Amino acid sequence: MTERKTVRRYLALGDSFTEGVGDRHPFMPNGVRGWADRVAEKLAKAEPGWEYANLAIRSKRLRHIVDEQLEPALAMKPTLISLYAGGNDILDLGTDMDRLLEEYRDLVEELAGTGARLILFTGYDVKVSALLEPLKKRNTYYNQRVREIAEEFGAVLVDYWCFDAYADPRMWDTDRLHMSKAGHKYLAARVLEQLGVPHRIKEKDWDPLSRRSLREWEAAQRRWVHDWVLPLFRRKLRGVTLGDTLQPRFPEPVKVPRKGGLRKLVRRRLEAEKRGLAAAPGLEPGERDAG
Repeated sequence: MTERKTVRRYLALGDSFTEGVGDRHPFMPNGVRGWADRVAEKLAKAEPGWEYANLAIRSKRLRHIVDEQLEPALAMKPTLISLYAGGNDILDLGTDMDRLLEEYRDLVEELAGTGARLILFTGYDVKVSALLEPLKKRNTYYNQRVREIAEEFGAVLVDYWCFDAYADPRMWDTDRLHMSKAGHKYLAARVLEQLGVPHRIKEKDWDPLSRRSLREWEAAQRRWVHDWVLPLFRRKLRGVTLGDTLQPRFPEPVKVPRKGGLRKLVRRRLEAEKRGLAAAPGLEPGERDAG
């Protein structure tokens, strides 16, 4: 009787943090790549056969993640799960933090019941604007409870709050809320280290920041308010979010090629679409990669 092969399946849940917003990539799903893709690729490189799904969508609150991502997640029978959730709720003025963290704990308990290894994250205190300083107390409470919940369920804790590298503004995208490509790469390296997975992700070696004049600082502030702050408030007034029309980037588990990674799968899909095929063989669930 042949021994049944163990499936290694990584599932990423959450919002823009996990979707990969800020790490732009023109032909990847939703136009982004992100730290979770990089983690999946390094897992497959270290131990071929890993499958990967990413259900995260930007702007989702914790209740959306529970309603839209939990049931599919449980059905996939993952062996590794990463979860970041609640960051958008913290920014909503009416959020009851005690209730939020109770619901977060309930979600973690459900995920822990799968037997999968869990990865949880604290949140970073992004220095966006003095207007957001009142939220620091919320962030501190959120992080304290996440640390306690991670310990309770034996989860791997990636203590994002403590990463001094993110004090450099170049680790952030132009909206100042999402990590840049360099920020996503740095986080992927920290996650892999926590998991004990080898990698060769290099940190960005930057020259020291040059000091900006008052005029340059004011011009940058005006651009930021025009390009990001005002559109955000307009969306809030209309009750819409950037994630409303988006689908998960990898809604079903795909086998990650050891060579070429997820970009190889996406290239196959694009080539298949150009040839007019109904489906892209590179993105068929559970497809076995010959390379």
